[in-house]
This record gives sequence, C-alpha cells and structure tokens, in this order.
Amino acid sequence: MKLSWRIILLWALPILVIGFFLWQGTLSQTSVDLGQNTASTRMTYGRFLEYLDAHRITSVDLYEGGRTAIVEATDPELENRVERLRVDLPGNTPELISRFRAANINFDYHVPKSDGAIWGFLGNLVFPILLLTGLFFLFRRSNGVPGGPGQAMSFGKSKARFQMEAKTGVMFDDVAGIEEAKEELQEVVTFLKKPERFTAVGARIPKGVLLVGPPGTGKTLLAKAIAGEAGVPFFSISGSEFVEMFVGVGASRVRDLFKKAKENAPCIIFIDEIDAVGRQRGAGIGGGNDEREQTLNQLLTEMDGFEGNTGIIVIAATNRPDVLDSALLRPGRFDRQITVDTPDIKGRLSILEVHARNKKLAPEIQLEAIARRTPGFSGADLANLLNEAAILTARRRKDAITMLEIDDAVDRVVAGMEGTPLVDGKSKRLIAYHEIGHAMVGTLLKDHDPVQKVTLIPRGQAQGLTWFAPTEEQFLISRSQILARITGALGGRAAEDMIFGDAEVTTGAGNDLQQVTTMARQMVTRYGMSDLGLLSLEGQMGEVFLGRDLMTRSEYSNEIASRVDGQVREIVAHCYQSACTIIEQNREVIDRLVDLLIEKETIDGEEFRQIVSEYVTVPEKGVYASVL
Repeated sequence: MKLSWRIILLWALPILVIGFFLWQGTLSQTSVDLGQNTASTRMTYGRFLEYLDAHRITSVDLYEGGRTAIVEATDPELENRVERLRVDLPGNTPELISRFRAANINFDYHVPKSDGAIWGFLGNLVFPILLLTGLFFLFRRSNGVPGGPGQAMSFGKSKARFQMEAKTGVMFDDVAGIEEAKEELQEVVTFLKKPERFTAVGARIPKGVLLVGPPGTGKTLLAKAIAGEAGVPFFSISGSEFVEMFVGVGASRVRDLFKKAKENAPCIIFIDEIDAVGRQRGAGIGGGNDEREQTLNQLLTEMDGFEGNTGIIVIAATNRPDVLDSALLRPGRFDRQITVDTPDIKGRLSILEVHARNKKLAPEIQLEAIARRTPGFSGADLANLLNEAAILTARRRKDAITMLEIDDAVDRVVAGMEGTPLVDGKSKRLIAYHEIGHAMVGTLLKDHDPVQKVTLIPRGQAQGLTWFAPTEEQFLISRSQILARITGALGGRAAEDMIFGDAEVTTGAGNDLQQVTTMARQMVTRYGMSDLGLLSLEGQMGEVFLGRDLMTRSEYSNEIASRVDGQVREIVAHCYQSACTIIEQNREVIDRLVDLLIEKETIDGEEFRQIVSEYVTVPEKGVYASVL
C-alpha cells in the first residue's frame, strides 16, 4: 500500500523534532574532550588544595578553560603510589597557576577543541532546514488536493479542469436520442473548425449556449461531445466551485478562468450546474449572498462586457432555468437555449442501441420492445436499466441477457428492490383483490392504458404492483383519459370495499388517494375541466425558490377555494362509483383471477385480458366509460 508524501511528512516531522533534542542533549554531554587523559575517581576541590599544600601533587592538566583538571597525586597511605584524579575547579582562579609554579608542579593548559561548537551550530542549522523543507513539500503536494493547505496560496485561481486537446472520449456518435439538440450544436463545432464560413456572410456565432433539461438527459455528455468533435481546448468546471466563504474569491476565479481561456482561444468553457452561481440577484432575506452575487456580476461582465471574447464559447447546463437571473439569459450572453428533454420512442431506441454495444444480448431480445415499455426514461435511466440487467445476468450465471432480466431490471429501476414474497393468509388475499381491482377497472375502462403485469411480489414500499403500459407516446392527455386514470387508481380501494366491506378497508390505498387528489385538483385549477369554467387558478407547482416563491400566495377567494374543493370531491366520488360498479358486475372473474394470482404470484397482461374476455366482451375502447 502506497503512503502519500503528506502522511509521511506529518509522521516524520515530530520524529525529527524529538530526535533533534535528544541529539542535542547527547552532544552537550559528550562535548567535553579530555583527550586520552581520563580518571576513574574524582577529588573534591578542598582535598585538592590540601594535597597541594602537602606537596603531594606532581602534575596538573587543565581542560575546559580551567574548569576541569586531571591531577597526578601521591598517596602515602598507599606507599606513595601515584593516582590520577579528576577535579572540578571553580574557574577563574589565576592564583592556582602561581602556586603551581611556586611548588615546581608540572602543569599544562589544553585548549578546547571546536568540534562540539561546530556540531552544535550544524545541529541548530539542520533542524530549521529540515522543517522548512518538509513544509515546502507539504504545501506543494497539497496544491493538487481540494481543500488542502496549499489552497491558501491560490484562493483566486480557477479550479477549472483543462484539456488542451479535449480528449474527452465522447463524439456525437456516442450521443443518441437528442437529434434536435445535436443539430443545433453542430453549428458550434463547425464554427470552431471553420469560422470563415460564418464570418464571410457577416454571421456571428452565439457566445453562449444554455442546455436545459431534466437530470440524466445528456447535457454534460453533449458538452463533452462538442469538445471531442471540435478538437479545441476544453475547460470544464461546476458552478459550485466558484463560490467560497470569502467574498471576492468567486469573482477572482471567473477572471482567472476567462484569462486562461483567452490565452488558448478558440476554446470551450463548460459550466455544469450553473444555477449554483447564476441565481437571481437580490433573492433571499437580507439581500442574498454577496459572494454569489459578485461572482455572477463578474461572469456577466466577462461574457458580454466592454472587451469581447473572440473564439470563446461558453456552454452551460442546468435543470433549473426558472431560477436563473434574467441578465444571464439575454442575447449576447446565452444567445441560445437548447432544451434537452426526455427522449421519445425513437430516441430511446437509439440510446438503447448505443448502450447495448458492449452488452451480450440474447437473440430473442428486441430493443424496440424495451423502448416501448420505458416511456419517460431518460438516457441515464436507460443506461442504468441495461447495466442492472447485465448485473442480474451475471448473478444468475447466464451467458447472455434475456427478457427475464430486462423485465426484472425495469421493475427494480421503477419500483425498487424485490422483497420477500408474502406467505399465504388473509393479508395476501386482500392485497391480491386490491391489485386485481386496479387491473380489472383499468382493463374495462375507456381510454385507460392496458395492463402489462399484475404481481404480488413486494418491491420497495409496495406489497403488490399493477403495471400499466401506454400503447403510444402521450404528449397531450384528454379529459376522458384523466378520468380513466382516476377511476383505475380507485379500483383497489373499491375492490377492498366491495369484497371485504367498509370495516375491512386498509391503508394500502394511501398512495392511490394522493395521486387521485392531485389529478382531480389539476383538472379543476389548471386545465379548466370542471364547472368552474376555463380558468387556471394555480400555476406550475415547482420547488420553492427562496426570494421568489418564499410563501405560496392564494390567487382566488375563499368562496372559489370552497367551490374547488367541492368539484374535486365530486370528480373523485363519481369515479369511485364507476369503479365500484365494475367490481360488482365482474365479481366472478375477479375471484378466479385472485386465486390464479395467489397461486402464480404474477400474471402478465396478455393472460389477464384473455381470462377476462372469457366472461365479458372487451372492445378496443372498453365497455365502460367514466362520465360526469
């Protein structure tokens, strides 16, 4: 396992400090150089003076500037044997020299060696050098780490990732399902490659292109494809990377980004999630975030200020265009707004073909059938769908992906992970009647989507599921279709009520009732499909944006609100009565389908309709219609 330089230095610096002081202590203890003259015993200074007066001292060697002496003395008690003794002198005693001369004692003064001083000086010098060197490498290594200490030296520098030759690995052939957006952006690529084609006729390429669309539709992928096709320098940065806690840092990073871009023009600047920095100015309580506003002001100036940015094309992506500042969206900054919406059936088929290139599919798999079954899926959803199918195939030890894995992957993506199957009992039978109620009402209702599958296998929070699949793309929904969906959603609760009685209804219809209430209220307040007339009483209900929609404002009187509630209840009541009628008139086939569902746990749509047709004629448009 490799350790980073930062970790090594953080561990090494304390060790160096401790080692330095230990070494200094050892050096101070061993810095006394007594040459080869050593003494095994010591003599006190007072006894040394007594020996000196008694003429027992024969020779003296002075060390350490006269603070230490090695003396040779005779001891009469040991038959005048000469001993070598060490004496610590008080220092600054010149009278001793006179006494040595008067007593004809041989003495010598040894000059201290400078090795200890040199080593002490080097020790004092080496440690600061090691410390500064370690800090230098620490700051240098942390320059590339987000949030590292080295960032303190480069607050105002842009964090944009730069690729000189834009080897993104993505081309237009790798982007499918959004052909209209690709055609619009093809002009950007042509301008970067052959600008003379436009300048010859006086055309000016847009300075900025704003990609707008739901998450997962391919906005970032499109920007990478533009850079890959054009082969020009490519700067990529997220909007949140401009903003810091210090005021002015974001504006400085914007200036630095455009300065680098001008040095490498023609080039592309891609700002992902621009709504993080481009929200409306003056929004929020107390004037908003000054740092974000200064960053936005600098971005507005760089994109269309007094100085032009010839050859610099800014591409930004967001899924919240409603919160962007109007000055940012005007022509001259973002001249074009390209909507990257969820793909239609042809687009989904193209996306599936792209993501199926490296997947091993069984011969019976038809991508068109998968595309028809996945309305509303984005490109990211479809990529995740095929990946989940591949994971299931590997888990089941199969050689190729089959339709079984595709079906299970769709269920997992839409509804969640498969849970533990229910055991036989009253709860399982009640859930079976609930799901069969949905399927029966949906099958026999006019303008309702056909049943695809009914299952008792739990997924996510649901104990049972009924799938409906539209036969074609639905861009507009009629009044009869909305009423059919409300009635179908109430089929489960109607089955519980008609089969088990009012006292045995459960909480299983909670989510159904939420959907029913939402659809009925939209019919009254937004679509003009009630007795209130052609009025739109509520706007598009989106996420609350601080500063614009801080508080929801009521746009109608209390009397109108009461009438709205009454119309909603009337719609729901009529639809519920239609659902109860269908359940009551088809009790025999419902009981048979419930027994079959409990036995098999899953019934596909074709088998379901075949069994129903044995009891009642099922025309193409249904035999029942919910009419108010």
